[in-house]
Amino acid sequence: MSQPSAPTPDSTSRHAASGADSGNRWAGGGTLFAGFLLLVDGVLGVIKGVAGIATNDVYAAVNDYVFKFNVTTWGWIHLILGVVLIFVGWGILKGATWARAVGIALVSLNLIANFMWLPYTPIWAIVTIAIDVFIIWALCTDRSRPAV
Repeated sequence: MSQPSAPTPDSTSRHAASGADSGNRWAGGGTLFAGFLLLVDGVLGVIKGVAGIATNDVYAAVNDYVFKFNVTTWGWIHLILGVVLIFVGWGILKGATWARAVGIALVSLNLIANFMWLPYTPIWAIVTIAIDVFIIWALCTDRSRPAV
């Protein structure tokens, strides 16, 4: 009878290394995608902001809403957040160590702002919230580079 041979140490270490490496590749790829999504999210924020600032009748007025601001005020909030998100997304794509922590904080603020923006443009706000949740997940799970 033949006995099964024990795996060689070389094959075991290669398999373990490839398993850990594939996890880092997924997280690293998610971070790269999060950087691009941050750029896109920033551009969308700038567009929302400019539309709110330029004309007051682009977005429907909401009556009796707890977070009711003037549409122009919302426009400035989205414009400023959008510009800053573009810079942070660029920092993540460049591999800046500060960009991950700043990105998590700013995307969290953007998520909250879009939650408060829901009555004005519900579908656009929900899409942005979903993008923000993915960005936060990707930036929190990437272990390929140390966080600040």
